[in-house]
Amino acid sequence: MSAEADLARQSKWKRTVHPASVKIGGDVLSCFKVLEKRHKKFGRIGEAWLQLVPPALQERSELMTYAKGSLGVIVEGGPHLFMLKQALLNGLQEQLLLACRSEGLKKIVLKAGRLSA
Repeated sequence: MSAEADLARQSKWKRTVHPASVKIGGDVLSCFKVLEKRHKKFGRIGEAWLQLVPPALQERSELMTYAKGSLGVIVEGGPHLFMLKQALLNGLQEQLLLACRSEGLKKIVLKAGRLSA
C-alpha cells in the first residue's frame, strides 16, 4: 500500500464534516407575524400592548376580550402569569392605561389558560 493511498484513507476518517448552518430568520419573522395577528383586532390597545409589554411576556400572553373598559388577557402558565402581574404592578399598567385612555381602557384582568393557536 502506498503512502498516498494510506493518507487518503486516513483523511477520510479524520475529516470533520460540519453540518449546514440553519437560518432562523424565517422562524422569528413568523413568530412576530403570529403575535401581530393576535393583537391586531384590538386596534390601538393591541399596538400599545406590543410596544410596552416585553417580548418574552408577549409570547406567553394573548389579548382575549375587551368589554366595558376591561381588557381580558390570557396568560399561559403560572410563572408567566406572576411575571406579567408583577410587571403590571411595577408601572406597566399605568403606562397602558395612559396610552389607551382614548379607547376607554380602565382595567386589565389576567387569567391563566391556554393560548389559541
